[in-house]
Amino acid sequence: MADKLTEYRGKRGKDRTPEPWPDGPPEPGDNDLFVIQEHHASRLHWDFRLERDGVLVSWAVPRGLPLTPGVNRLAVHTEDHPMEYLTFEGEIPAGEYGGGRMTVWDTGKYETLHWNDHKVEVVFHGERARGKYLFLNRHNADDDRDWMLRRLDPAEPGHEDAPEFLEPMTAVPGELPADDDEWAYEFAWGGLRTMLLVSGGRVTAHDGSGADVTGRYPDLHKLGEELGSTEVLLDGEVVVVKDGKPSPEGLEERRRAGDAAAKRLKTYCPVFYFASDVLHLDGKPTLALPYTERRELLEGLPVADRHWQVPRYFLGGGEAVLGASRQHGLPGVVAKRADGEYRPGSGGWLFVGN
Repeated sequence: MADKLTEYRGKRGKDRTPEPWPDGPPEPGDNDLFVIQEHHASRLHWDFRLERDGVLVSWAVPRGLPLTPGVNRLAVHTEDHPMEYLTFEGEIPAGEYGGGRMTVWDTGKYETLHWNDHKVEVVFHGERARGKYLFLNRHNADDDRDWMLRRLDPAEPGHEDAPEFLEPMTAVPGELPADDDEWAYEFAWGGLRTMLLVSGGRVTAHDGSGADVTGRYPDLHKLGEELGSTEVLLDGEVVVVKDGKPSPEGLEERRRAGDAAAKRLKTYCPVFYFASDVLHLDGKPTLALPYTERRELLEGLPVADRHWQVPRYFLGGGEAVLGASRQHGLPGVVAKRADGEYRPGSGGWLFVGN
């Protein structure tokens, strides 16, 4: 009987990685265990491993688990893994096969509805992975590893995938509000209004008109890896900072650059994303939440990337905030009702200029 782990062992050195290295042949179990691992290798992906005849049959899925039907995700069929991989977490050294950090994203039991070389249909019973899924062999003549992952049953109750873009809520010119303590104030940075969708570890950027500008800002692409499986639609500004201040000239240079030039410019004229709002988070729209609650969600996002900032806001004290913006050479402040909803396309905020 062929050793199902020959390819696994052939791609690794026993003493070079912390990965499990079983010495004996695999022993069949109940064919009902699975693990999904978040793998920060050369590019973030999720490894799906299903117990089958003593090994873990494996697929690498670049954008992770689709949570709604009708969404197809590439699934790359990889070598079988040993059962000990069900609990494996660790850092595979750089330069080794699969080098990078690996953590368990979910684990549990599954049931088999159909299993052959053409399709694998299962029901996951995990904490995060639940429902009926299909791994489908696309029979690509040029790549026999080319499969697809799709959800077959309806999404979990209340779940909505995030939209790629919503028309931004805008600020109209005005004066500082009289009922000052009911308003929140942000500095106006003079940046380019940009919405970021982070989904499946990937970033998509749209400008205020809805045009796709993802290629213009390669500086921001790592935010997807930072957020992992978190799905979020963000509103904010792209800003270039020089000598401690926003640089209109640098921003214009980045705005006019093509995708190829942007890769060069990011080394000496980097952009920063100043996030100011969360419009959708992990399957739920947040538009109806008060501004202050949306800001709490924003500040709770697990991001430490140098190109990401969440500038402070101030409850009340508009005159002092406006004075500080003037002192720092900023255009002014944006006033937003502290209890206000986010209304796409409306002009419900105030811009108070210097």
